[in-house]
Amino acid sequence: MRISDSKETIIIALSTLRANKLRSGLTILGIVIGVITVIVMSSVINGLNTNVAQTIEQFGSNVLFVFRFPVFGTRPTLEMLSRKQLTYEDAMALKAIPHVVGVAPTLTYVDYSSFGGAGMVTMKAGTRQVQNVGLEGDTASSRDVNDWEIENGRLYTDREEETHANVTLLGHDAANDLFPTEDPLGKEVNVSGLTFTVIGVIAKKKQAFGGGKNPDDNYAYFPITTFRKLHPEVLDYWITVKYDDPKNRPAIEEGIRELLRVRRKVPNAKDDNFAIFGSDALTRLWDQLTSGLFLLMFSLSSVGLMVGGVGVMNIMLVSVTERTREIGVRKAIGATKRTILFQFTLEAMTLCAVGGVIGICAGSALALIMHLFLPSLLSPAWIVAAFIVSCAIGLIFGIYPAWKAANLNPIEALRYE
Repeated sequence: MRISDSKETIIIALSTLRANKLRSGLTILGIVIGVITVIVMSSVINGLNTNVAQTIEQFGSNVLFVFRFPVFGTRPTLEMLSRKQLTYEDAMALKAIPHVVGVAPTLTYVDYSSFGGAGMVTMKAGTRQVQNVGLEGDTASSRDVNDWEIENGRLYTDREEETHANVTLLGHDAANDLFPTEDPLGKEVNVSGLTFTVIGVIAKKKQAFGGGKNPDDNYAYFPITTFRKLHPEVLDYWITVKYDDPKNRPAIEEGIRELLRVRRKVPNAKDDNFAIFGSDALTRLWDQLTSGLFLLMFSLSSVGLMVGGVGVMNIMLVSVTERTREIGVRKAIGATKRTILFQFTLEAMTLCAVGGVIGICAGSALALIMHLFLPSLLSPAWIVAAFIVSCAIGLIFGIYPAWKAANLNPIEALRYE
């Protein structure tokens, strides 16, 4: 078929849409809803993937985590919860493993008796106060091991750690809420009846989900010895190990395992009573969650597209019936079966393509609005895929009506009233 004939066919299809606006609108509604679902959900998944990747980067590069049970992807059993805790001495011993460049033991205060669970401490500075502040104890090595970005001031020194100095670093939001109009460095804050001098502010951290304030920015960080003065009952160490090169990870994991099994007196016949994992464990967990979201997106969009396809088939069958005499005239003046088949197939594809374009525009607008509340990011690949699929729906569901039109007997078609 010539290009001019194809253009004429598309013009006829668009004229049919304009002539039957309500019917055409209802026909492509399923296509529009299906495409909107694809665009919105793919944008949310894409945005969440980007944010999660940035959040995982904050854990630091080339790091392994050691805790008494796995944290990501599995629910701890009673046996795991009853394991003895890792110690500060365990963390210091890990420094001797070849290729390890830094070790950072961490203690975190969690108040399960308070509403909300974690932190729930009030911090004061003069007449101002901040609720729900998390407390964390770290060593001077934490900045390099965890790749902390200090926005203002400095980290505590080994000397301050040795002397149990009453100094603290504040998270970005905690600092802004307590000192909205002044520099927090050198100012004093009160936590649990003790006074601490602010020596630094940690830069704002990436947030994986949602908007609003990030709870990780509402923290106070102390030298680990100072933290013990605040909460001597907290003994559950989280140990972060930084190593020099990714290729050395298997050897380092094995070194950590051997050393801790000896220190924790684990018999050869028994499994480890601790867990070693990297940020890739969180990545795997997230991939499992997004695979479920993808299946949901596929299911919802498939329903809409199938409904839209059936609607297109119905409207094209009605169109063939209404235009039977026109088809007879075209065949009488030389139009072939192939020409008629192409014409009605292209009309169905044009109908679905219009629905796809409307769905893409509406879905993109919704995704941009949702960006104000959720991390959403438009994906050009999914936009192209949605348009191609909508056209494919027109091809698949338009074939039968087009075949029916192409096989009409021209004499009977001319007699049709």
